[in-house]
Amino acid sequence: MLVSIPPTTSAYDILHRLESPKSIIELKQIHGFIIKTGRPQTQLISFFDFSCNENISYARSLIKYLEYPDIHLYNTIIQCLSSSNSIETIVLYREMLAKGLLPDNYTIPYVLKACARSQALKVGQQIHAHSLKTALLSNVYVFNTLMRLYAVCGLVKAVHKLFHFHRGPQRDLVSWTTLIQAFVKMGYPRDAILAFFDMCQANLRPDGMTLVIVLSACSKLGDLTLGTKIHRYIRDNTLYLNSDVFVDNALIDMYLKCGSTHLACKVFDEMPVKNVVSWNSMIAGLAQQGKYKEALDVFQSMQCVGLKPDDITLVSVLNACANLGLLELGKWVHAYIDKNHIRADGFIGNALVDMYAKCGSIDQAFTVFQGMKCKDVYSYTAMIVGLAMHGKAERALGIFSDMSKLGIEPDEVTFVGVLSACSHAGLVDEGRKNFEDMSRIYNLKPQTEHYGCMVDLFGRAGLISEAVELIKNMPIVPDAFVWGALLGACKIHAKVELGEIVMDELVRMEPGRDGAYILMSNIYSSADRWKDALKLRKTMKKRNMKKIPGCSSIEVDGEVHEFRKGDKYHPKIVEIHKLLEEMTSHLKNYGFLQGTQ
Repeated sequence: MLVSIPPTTSAYDILHRLESPKSIIELKQIHGFIIKTGRPQTQLISFFDFSCNENISYARSLIKYLEYPDIHLYNTIIQCLSSSNSIETIVLYREMLAKGLLPDNYTIPYVLKACARSQALKVGQQIHAHSLKTALLSNVYVFNTLMRLYAVCGLVKAVHKLFHFHRGPQRDLVSWTTLIQAFVKMGYPRDAILAFFDMCQANLRPDGMTLVIVLSACSKLGDLTLGTKIHRYIRDNTLYLNSDVFVDNALIDMYLKCGSTHLACKVFDEMPVKNVVSWNSMIAGLAQQGKYKEALDVFQSMQCVGLKPDDITLVSVLNACANLGLLELGKWVHAYIDKNHIRADGFIGNALVDMYAKCGSIDQAFTVFQGMKCKDVYSYTAMIVGLAMHGKAERALGIFSDMSKLGIEPDEVTFVGVLSACSHAGLVDEGRKNFEDMSRIYNLKPQTEHYGCMVDLFGRAGLISEAVELIKNMPIVPDAFVWGALLGACKIHAKVELGEIVMDELVRMEPGRDGAYILMSNIYSSADRWKDALKLRKTMKKRNMKKIPGCSSIEVDGEVHEFRKGDKYHPKIVEIHKLLEEMTSHLKNYGFLQGTQ
């Protein structure tokens, strides 16, 4: 539809139309009007939508149409293109140079920005050389965008060299922050901290972004002392550092990753403003620390304040449910996901599969797995590990076969599930094949967990000599998991002498753990070597080692009940013992004879 533009239309009305041209036709009409009335054509360019290819072509033809396009026109188009079309930006920059136009300190940053977006390092290096020749590098904006390009491309040494080579007024807070961020990104958190202290000595005050990056470096180091020092710096400079929710969130994350739940909770409780990231940091951080009940308490508080959980919240809560065996709460989260039309794919789908499997509802886990439209290696791994855990080896191996057919590459955890499934089902040949395929086909180096699974597989099958030989030929030092699997095999097959050797290894590696003593004591008892069993018990008593009592749990009406061996403190302990006696009586009537340990 053609647009009628009266000749008396003011410049303001033209700009108003330019803000939202409905089509390229309308844009061309407005362009014609601008030419006719003698208005500057650069005004037109700034209102182009450069996400549209037709508009890009029109802008390029506009440059060709002008007999003497100046640097300002090129700068306008390059600036608009740099955030949406990096390749076109670089092409246009080269055309500009070919026409003999020299870039200025407005051109270079936007071209470097485009180079960073497309990681066009070679072009960036050429611009670096040109900036040196033309002294444009003395401009702080040019200097900082060049540093950022090298940082995005992962060249931390180039960032560091550039930063220290150009000393002077062009180094501002952005320069220091870019350097610090490059160190953190490339895995040099301690260098990032040292750079931060150097920045403070240079009398530059960090802003919230700088502090978030520095705190992330402390998190990576796990250095509580250092993190506390940074926190003290923030408190001491509250006059110019206003309360920042992003900095507070970074503090919470840092304290939790450094193992200080108390300090993380203190920061959280004192926050004047909390967003969903604040709550997620607490919930996920507590869950990662193994404090699952505390994580769920925070989630309950989050619900009380009426804040809507996001995907990260739900994944963390499902993780806590999985580790506590809270099936009912896990089902509630699943219902919430369905009610709010959240796709049970990706992290959420994987977390649901893991939760149902660990809570004993393997069929429901499989239903969720089948319903996932986008499955990745973690989805398949969660399902395989879950099936292996439930002793469903054939189904686990079937899922693994489907995974291979679809071209999804397994990872190390996938093979832990596969080998565990083989072990529980006694599939020795299948286990051998998959163990060999790890390195032969998938180029994965077996870790101690995989060797432990193989030792367990051989041990259960009675192939003790093969298990011992495997341990002897391990390219890595066997850990307690491997030796523990062999000691378990010794108990099954009454290998007392070998058990003594294995026990010595375990005690040497973990002198404070009671597991080896208990297992070896049971081996002695099974072989009627009561004196040796008693001797071990005395040694444990002498070393003040107490046997950790067995523990089981069950969820009833959303509440988890834990039972430990010898525990008499449950409020319904009398009714429980009465029911156990009745069950024992019924079992005896059906011919069950209680065995000995």
